[in-house]
Amino acid sequence: MSEIIFPRSPRETMDGWAHLPRYIDKIRLHLAGKLHPDYQPNFGARGFDKNWLEAAGVTHEQMVEVVRHSITDGQVCDWVKRHVKRSAADKAALLAKMLNYPRPDDAEGMARLKMRKEQAGLADCEQIKNFVDFIDAEEKRS
Repeated sequence: MSEIIFPRSPRETMDGWAHLPRYIDKIRLHLAGKLHPDYQPNFGARGFDKNWLEAAGVTHEQMVEVVRHSITDGQVCDWVKRHVKRSAADKAALLAKMLNYPRPDDAEGMARLKMRKEQAGLADCEQIKNFVDFIDAEEKRS
């Protein structure tokens, strides 16, 4: 599998939740056997997937089953509206956490971002301040 099908940007929202559309795309790609190996290590277990799951209070296994039994994003969104009871402030907090990762005082996170930028040939892109920026640049959205 060499062709990468990029999921949506982590900035995209559904029902006020940042990252949810991207996570749904990753699940759909996984179920179709088309999730590129580059996405496998974080899929449902780490990074923004894990952050979304924790903020929403659901498990990766639940979300895989919801997506497996849905045809449209609207059906997934309806499920989220019925089963995930979080405030607008909770949703905003998740987005803020994503846009502030890594924090400038997080030496380990900043070193990882610097390394990933170098590996992707984006070392000189000073507009990339966090991993959301990096993902969008690496996936050719910005």
